[in-house]
Amino acid sequence: MENRQSDLAFDQQRLEKIEDLRAGGIPLYPPEFEGRETISAIKARHADIGHEKSEEHVCTAGRLYTIRNHGKTIFADLQDESGRIQLYIRKNDIGDEKFDLFLRTIERGDIVGVWGHVFRTKVGEVTLWVDEITLLVKALCPLPEKFHGLKDVEKRYRQRYVDLIVNEEVRETFRTRSRIISLIRSYLTDRGFLEFETPILQPIYGGANARPFTTYHNFLQQTLFMRIAPELYLKRLVVGGFEKVFELARNFRNEDIDTHHNPEFSMVEIYEAYRDYLDMMALSEGIISSLVHDIHGTYQVPYGEVSLDFTPPFRKMSMDEAVKDLAGIDIWEYSWEDLRRIAGEKKIEDWEKAENHRELMVLLFEGLVEDQLVQPTFVYDFPIENSPLAKKHRSREGFTERFELFICGMEVANGFSELNDPVDQLARFERQDKKRRAGDLEAQMLDYDFINALGYGMPPTGGVGLGIDRLVMLLTNKSSIKEVILFPQMKPETGSEQRDNRES
Repeated sequence: MENRQSDLAFDQQRLEKIEDLRAGGIPLYPPEFEGRETISAIKARHADIGHEKSEEHVCTAGRLYTIRNHGKTIFADLQDESGRIQLYIRKNDIGDEKFDLFLRTIERGDIVGVWGHVFRTKVGEVTLWVDEITLLVKALCPLPEKFHGLKDVEKRYRQRYVDLIVNEEVRETFRTRSRIISLIRSYLTDRGFLEFETPILQPIYGGANARPFTTYHNFLQQTLFMRIAPELYLKRLVVGGFEKVFELARNFRNEDIDTHHNPEFSMVEIYEAYRDYLDMMALSEGIISSLVHDIHGTYQVPYGEVSLDFTPPFRKMSMDEAVKDLAGIDIWEYSWEDLRRIAGEKKIEDWEKAENHRELMVLLFEGLVEDQLVQPTFVYDFPIENSPLAKKHRSREGFTERFELFICGMEVANGFSELNDPVDQLARFERQDKKRRAGDLEAQMLDYDFINALGYGMPPTGGVGLGIDRLVMLLTNKSSIKEVILFPQMKPETGSEQRDNRES
């Protein structure tokens, strides 16, 4: 939607105060503020301060959150990224002119710099006794008094910058997200993996079954696709001789938006030569269990109404075992007709499209089993029909060496022994391409260059992709993916919604 000046949330009274300040020769947006120390550092150094003012002169800056006027004194709360401190401002200390200017023009949400001395109030609060205060930024948009609750949830996502200003819990969620990404990177680099960056704009999309976003490059006169996965390019690197590679990737899939899906999402994709899907299960388990312990100091994590246990080893079961144990259906005991009848009676989605027991098993698993997989569970041995990039199983006809990790009913990881037979891969791509041309918008394209790469020889390789957004959900106890993505995709606002946001 086109941005319009009428959508701005500028407050008229604040605009008038801007003019008042300019008329008084007050610089409104100075380029820097020298000598600043973080609030947390100041408070830590004066943790044992008494009621007398410190001899040390300190300097800090931040945003004003509350201002309490007591006549000739003002108490205010100042916050930076590191923490919050109370300010004690006296007319006798800063002078009549500055004190009156503060009362007249400085408001909640403004950013100021202060100099002064630390002391502890009679009620025990570490406080900064202000000698001098200067305006650094005059906020034209007032902070909301109340910015929480279900009725404001869409506004929180649309105006994440305000959400971050007023909600410490939200800031902590994204601190944790940043730490998770850093820990994943460290875990892999400490074990000899190299991080690479592969194309986001691709002439042929692949690496997953998903509908892509399409764009057009004017100079090349070529249709391009936003990547749905980095898989095929990372495998090209393995062909080229890099044996342990990964990418922290932003992927794009033109699909529905719900609590577990966003069109733009993050994942880490990992490949290691001379390994298989069992090794990738162990690697995934190691990454996730270490993440949990580093973040929480324990393997037990609350999520909603359950307690998740990430103590290794995680539970493991084949897909047909999972359908038998958790849905009570042993698919191999039923004829094709009886199995179709059962799927129809249980209202399994798309059951009519299945062409054999294995394909119907996947639909039964998705419809009846996934939601029951609350504790971390590896489900392995997927049918070949659903796994165009996975190697054929070494001992089970019609299956592949593929696994997915489920936690709280969500797929968190997907990995396999990578298919490195170029002839087999070509045949599977051709089947996928046939589906795509028949109208399957999620089927993969035929990538001849990738087949050529395999033709030069890719060693036995294991690979896995981990969904970062969903991991963050689990480790921060959030039920919606929008809570862990800074700027999630949203439907355009209606005119009335825009007015409500400006007036709140």
